[in-house]
Amino acid sequence: MSEITLLLIEDEPQVRRFLRSSLEPTECKLLEASTGQAGLDMAASRHPDVILLDLGLPDIDGIEVTRRLREWTPTPIIVLSARGQEPDKVAALDAGADDYLTKPFGLPELLARIRVAQRHAELRGDRKDAVLTIGDLRIDLANRVVTRAGEDVRLTPIEYKLLATLVRRAGQVLTYQQLLKEVWGPRYSTQKQYLHVYMGHLRAKLESDPARPRFLVTESGVGYRLKSE
Repeated sequence: MSEITLLLIEDEPQVRRFLRSSLEPTECKLLEASTGQAGLDMAASRHPDVILLDLGLPDIDGIEVTRRLREWTPTPIIVLSARGQEPDKVAALDAGADDYLTKPFGLPELLARIRVAQRHAELRGDRKDAVLTIGDLRIDLANRVVTRAGEDVRLTPIEYKLLATLVRRAGQVLTYQQLLKEVWGPRYSTQKQYLHVYMGHLRAKLESDPARPRFLVTESGVGYRLKSE
C-alpha cells in the first residue's frame, strides 16, 4: 500500500480522524476535503490514485460529485456511505463509482478494495490530467473551461460533451458509433449527421482554419481523433 495517494472527501470529522490514524501506518498519503467542491478542486490539482467519497456532503451530493469527476477523470472512486439501501448503491455505481462500502466498515476490507481499485486503474493505464493544452487551445475538464489564445470559448452542452469525450481519449481514433453512443446515447448510434453537424460547430469555434483542422481530425470512413501533439 506504499506510495498511494488517497483523497478522502468526507464531512464527518470523526470519520476523517479514524481513517487518518488507521491509514498512516500503511504509508498511504491521505488528502482530506470536507466538502464536495473542495474535493473536486483537490482531485484536479493533486491527482490522487484513489478517491474515497461520502455521499452525504454539505454542499454537493456525492452522486453529483461522482458525475462531475467522471466528466474528466477515470481515477477510481470508492463510495463510503451510511446509505446502505440497494437504490443508493445502484445510483452511485451508475454515476461512475467503482466500488461501494457501507458504514461502518472494517479497515482490512477498505484496504483490500483500495488495492483492487488501484490494480484495475494500472491495467487500464488511466490518465489523470485535468487540463490538456494543444497549441493555443486549452481545455480544463475539471472546471469545464475551454480557451483559445487566452479567450474563453462558449460551447453548447452537446459541443462540450463531444469535445470532452475526445479529450479523455486524446490521440485515439473514436468511431462514429462510439461518439454517438457516448454523447447522444445508444438510440442515436446510426445518426451520423448529428456528429458531422456538431463537429463542424466545434471546428468553427476551435480551429483557426475549420476547413483544414489541426486538432479535430477526420479518420476517413472511421471516425474522429483529437490530435494531442
